[in-house]
Amino acid sequence: MSSFKISLSEIAERNCRMTRLSSVRARMQVEALDAVIITNLKNIYYLSGFWGTAGTILVTQKAQYLLTDSRYSIAAREVAVDFDIVETREAFVEIAKLLKKEAVSLVGFEDGVTYAEFQTMQSQLAGVTLKATTNFIEVLRQIKSPSEIATIKKACAISDQAFNDLLKFVEPGKTEIEIANFLDFKMRDLGASGISFDTIVASGKRSALPHGRATHKPIDFGDTVTVDFGCYYDHYASDMTRTFFVGEASPQMQEIYQIVQKAQQAVTDVSAPDLTFGDYDRAARDIIETAGYGQAFSHGIGHGLGLDVHEIPYFPKTSQERLVENLIITNEPGIYVENLGGVRIEDDLLITSQGVEVLTKAPRELIIL
Repeated sequence: MSSFKISLSEIAERNCRMTRLSSVRARMQVEALDAVIITNLKNIYYLSGFWGTAGTILVTQKAQYLLTDSRYSIAAREVAVDFDIVETREAFVEIAKLLKKEAVSLVGFEDGVTYAEFQTMQSQLAGVTLKATTNFIEVLRQIKSPSEIATIKKACAISDQAFNDLLKFVEPGKTEIEIANFLDFKMRDLGASGISFDTIVASGKRSALPHGRATHKPIDFGDTVTVDFGCYYDHYASDMTRTFFVGEASPQMQEIYQIVQKAQQAVTDVSAPDLTFGDYDRAARDIIETAGYGQAFSHGIGHGLGLDVHEIPYFPKTSQERLVENLIITNEPGIYVENLGGVRIEDDLLITSQGVEVLTKAPRELIIL
């Protein structure tokens, strides 16, 4: 009987990570880098499969190293099988030795490091030239693999179910914090490892706050309620927003809801490979502006989604960059009227070869509880 135990999914994931390393080296060549240092923990996971609170990756044209301390070295060896594992609490001391061994002179690093971390690099890597890079790994992370897509779909399904359950929980007298806590714990009950950001619950006039944090305000009859929430499942995020009404909805709020719903659907309808980022934004913004609420749509149409709940790409109004297959992005137009209320509807979209797949499936129609 064979002792072969590695699964086909593990083989596929390992091959995917080797492809990512090849892409890193190709970018290094374009930017004339001899090596690159990765300190962002999510980027480390993306390249190696290692997840911990301490880690650094060094990639040269010849090898790849994962440096971590004794708390994680066993786990690192188990998952980062294509990396040389270096156990240390002085990552840059060891990196200096490795760079000297490979005669490296120009080294890229991620520009998200703190000033203190940069000073440490400068002092301990004194024999090389350091060059800051922006979104060096994040650019690669934009295009999702089949396993990443499957994982994000699961995170979205958890959010969908949590919202459907929330509709049975909300009633006048419940506070915004109670609603936020319900969503947070429900998503964990459904298998999430945690929330992907602090859950937003804004009711009544407070729903005009695009990012209104949950308070002790009770839900009143006639309130508009906006909930913006998401979860992490196996390291990947979901992000969705729904707006509903409790008891009744005023004619103006119903009109605003219908405008936002129309704008949001317009974005979904046009989403496909080759659509420019500017046109992605414009599909919703033109409808909202025509309805007379242009100034009340005060934020961008969306963002990328993956290991981070907010990641590239973003969608500047004049950008000529284009959507491509296997991007996962959000579609979240809104209208916010001070002293009245606000409406936002947000879905997570997968750009496919045929167009688009909506990953968040919770109801979008006007709901009055």
